[in-house]
Amino acid sequence: MAQTAAFPTVHRSEHTVTVAAPAEALYALVADVTRWPAVFEPTVHVRHLAREGRTERFEIWAEVNGEVAHWRSRRVLDPRRLYVSFRQEHSRPPVTSMSGGWLFRRLDDGGTEIVLRHRFTVVDDDPVAVSRVEEALDRNSARELGALAALAETGHAVDDLVFSFTDTIPLQGAGAALDAYTFIERADRWADLLPHVARVELTEPEPGVQWLEMDTVTADGSAHTTRSARICRAPEWIAYKQQRTPRLLSGHSGEWTFTQTPEGPVATARHTVAVDPGGITEVLGPDATLADARAYLRDALGRNSLATLRHATEAAPGVQGR
Repeated sequence: MAQTAAFPTVHRSEHTVTVAAPAEALYALVADVTRWPAVFEPTVHVRHLAREGRTERFEIWAEVNGEVAHWRSRRVLDPRRLYVSFRQEHSRPPVTSMSGGWLFRRLDDGGTEIVLRHRFTVVDDDPVAVSRVEEALDRNSARELGALAALAETGHAVDDLVFSFTDTIPLQGAGAALDAYTFIERADRWADLLPHVARVELTEPEPGVQWLEMDTVTADGSAHTTRSARICRAPEWIAYKQQRTPRLLSGHSGEWTFTQTPEGPVATARHTVAVDPGGITEVLGPDATLADARAYLRDALGRNSLATLRHATEAAPGVQGR
C-alpha cells in the first residue's frame, strides 16, 4: 500500500508596528493596492484581474532578494473589522503556498497597531529555502510597515501626498502602436534620442524584466539620477517603479500603455507619485507648500513623459527591428 505524503510544514511570521495615525486611514492605504508601487518600496507593479464585492484578484511584481518576482493573489477586504486577508493563487518556487493578513488595531491614544502575518510552505520543507523566505519576509515586511508609518505620520492627508495623473497622445498610421511600444522598450537608445536624457544603463536579466538607470534634466536645469525596475508586456504596456527617486519624492511608479480606441491608436503615460514633505522646501524654496510640490511634479514629470511619447511617434519606426 502506497504511503501518503506527509503534509508540508506551515511556517509563520508576524511583524508589527505602532503608528501615530488613525486605523481607518492606514487600512485604506493597504486596501488600495493600486497605490502600492508608489508607497511600498518592494512593489514594482500591480494589475487587477477581477473585483467583485469585497474580493479582488490581481497580479503583482515585487523585488524579492534582489530579483523581481511575480505572482497572483486573492484578497478579501473587511473594512468593518479593519482586516485584509490574502492568499497567493500560484507561488514562485521554492514557495509552494503563501497566505496571511493585515490587521489594524485601534489604540486608546488614537494611534494604531498594524499586524502583518504570513503563513507559507516550501518545496520539500527545505531548511535553506525556509531561511531565505523568512529573510525576505523580514526585510520586505519591515520596509512596508515603515513606509506606512512614514506616510501616515507626516501630518498631511494621504490623498494629498499620493496622487496619479495621465497624459495621452494619438498615434498615426498602421503599426504605430507597436512602433511606439518598441521605442519605450528600447530605452538603451534614449540618451541619443531624447533631449532630457543624458545617460542610460539598461540590463534585462530575464525576458520582460528590465533594470533602467538614467540621468535626466528637467526644464529648470535640475539633474536627477533614477533607477527603475520595468516590466514589459509587448505590445500593450510597460510598467516601471523607481527604486532611486529624486529628493522631492518618496515613491514613483508609472505605466506606458498602447491601446486601440474607436478614434485610432493612442499612447498613454500614467504616473503615481508619493511626495516627500521633507524635501519640499529644500528643492522648491523656503516658502514652498505641498500644493506647489504637486504642481511642480505634475508639470515636470508630465512634460518629460510627453516629450518621450512625441519622440516615440517620430523616431520609433527607425528603432523597430534593430
